[in-house]
Amino acid sequence: MTDPSLPPPPPHDPAAAGQAGQPAPPPIDSDVRAPFVALRDEVGKVVVGQEGVLSGLVAALLVKGHVLLEGVPGVAKTLIAKAMASSLSLDFARLQFTPDMMPSDVIGQMIYEQQTSSFRFREGPVFTNLLLADEINRTPPKTQAAMLEVMEERQVSIGGETRALPDPFIVVATQNPVEYDGTYPLPEAQLDRFLFKLQVGYPSGEQEHEILRRHHGGLDPHHVEAAGVTQVASALDLDRARAQVQVIHVEDAVLAYMVALTRATRESPSLSLGVSPRGAAALLHASKAWAWLAGRQFVTPDEVKAVVKPTFRHRVQLRSDLEFEGVTADSVLDGILATVPTPT
Repeated sequence: MTDPSLPPPPPHDPAAAGQAGQPAPPPIDSDVRAPFVALRDEVGKVVVGQEGVLSGLVAALLVKGHVLLEGVPGVAKTLIAKAMASSLSLDFARLQFTPDMMPSDVIGQMIYEQQTSSFRFREGPVFTNLLLADEINRTPPKTQAAMLEVMEERQVSIGGETRALPDPFIVVATQNPVEYDGTYPLPEAQLDRFLFKLQVGYPSGEQEHEILRRHHGGLDPHHVEAAGVTQVASALDLDRARAQVQVIHVEDAVLAYMVALTRATRESPSLSLGVSPRGAAALLHASKAWAWLAGRQFVTPDEVKAVVKPTFRHRVQLRSDLEFEGVTADSVLDGILATVPTPT
């Protein structure tokens, strides 16, 4: 089962070149787009199903967004991130978060050198292009907080100096559901720094059958390269794609629709915390990436609707009494989508 709120982008519609009465936006370069369509297929060599999750990761990559993958143990969260990294010619590091981890284990620390009687900075694992922050909610808040500056400013401040992280820099974090033992819920300020929260669910019966078939055939999920996963996109490809995504056209009526959806979360009686302006900006960027992946030169309300739940679900907070009644953030967002008028 994939995240139902984030289906694979529809195939490119060559007739959708512009909107009535508006000049046509710059055309999508299919040579630039092709590696990122192939990226989903490449990860699919080792990950069965989860098409929505894979598309969400690619979309986030296109707009410099971090992604939080949530699911029970054993549903391939780590495998998805590792396979994605293997499909990109980017530096990759995996950081396993544990209860005894310190902030210096994440960002690095100053080391005293006796030979020179001076301090030297030893870089932490965050100095990479794609960081897999595995089980990020199994480490205490003090260490979680070390990721705040890293994710927002893409830099580390230590020893009186600020050190920039490599470009590009993306965090793909995994977490177990917060009701599991030994977890520390991420604070709202950190959740707000993730573009998407993608839910990695159980596979269907047919998909699980295919998983067993692949394991029986010798698939080793710890060695994705041996399964035939190859690099299909480079840092230069990513720069070119991001430049195209940036100029995707957005009508003022569609911008107003995004604002209306955002403000509706703040006015909902079911929510004690609505979406921030940063969340509204995230919705804009995510919609543009989704349109580009679909081969569109402009954003329609359909793209906005497709990405609302993964963009907003971790930015809103349910009233505690409704949580006990089984109401979810997604169900509240479904109600907002149903009541906010869609522009025509």
